Amino acid sequence: MALIIEYEIPTWSQIYGMLMCQSEKIQADCYKPDVIVGVSRGGLVPSRILSDLLETPDIATITVEYYCGIGQKNKEPVLKQGLHTGLPDNKVLLVDDVSDCGKSLQLAKLHLYKQGAKEIKIATIYCKPGTITTPDYYEKQTSHWIVFPWEAKETITKIMQTARDKQNLDCEIAKLVNAGFPNHLAEKLINKTAGVPNAVSC
Repeated sequence: MALIIEYEIPTWSQIYGMLMCQSEKIQADCYKPDVIVGVSRGGLVPSRILSDLLETPDIATITVEYYCGIGQKNKEPVLKQGLHTGLPDNKVLLVDDVSDCGKSLQLAKLHLYKQGAKEIKIATIYCKPGTITTPDYYEKQTSHWIVFPWEAKETITKIMQTARDKQNLDCEIAKLVNAGFPNHLAEKLINKTAGVPNAVSC
């Protein structure tokens, strides 16, 4: 089983640098949002950082589910949790970590307009080729499967669940490590997921 052709593993430092660059582009564009809406779960961390960099304290979240595994999507994205308050005449910055096929962002944007948003611009860290929703702001385009620091354990768990055998698991983990995933962290998360006691106290 070859789950993914290639992985991309951005570090916390790289992500912060990209978001700082993005905040400067948004400010140069003279777009000052009234509220930042993060798409849970991928957009939670980027939206908080952009809130700080743009000095926009109002943050809201919505939840859209699409992926059920690494490279495995449901048929259509589902809005699991929308906004409970309206956005009358608000300028909104809609934030996610990546625009993959773009359907989740399309659904989120439609929901925000229904809530009364006056203008919506989309910001993501990454953008995939062929997406139907090209963000107004993004920092890098890639066709690789991106593993963000905030989803390290989730990624390891999904790989373990889909690997046919130990050889297959070792091969996929090796690809992950070669792409930049810390080997010691991979081993620790594999043990944690498998229920092996950790000898190092936290």
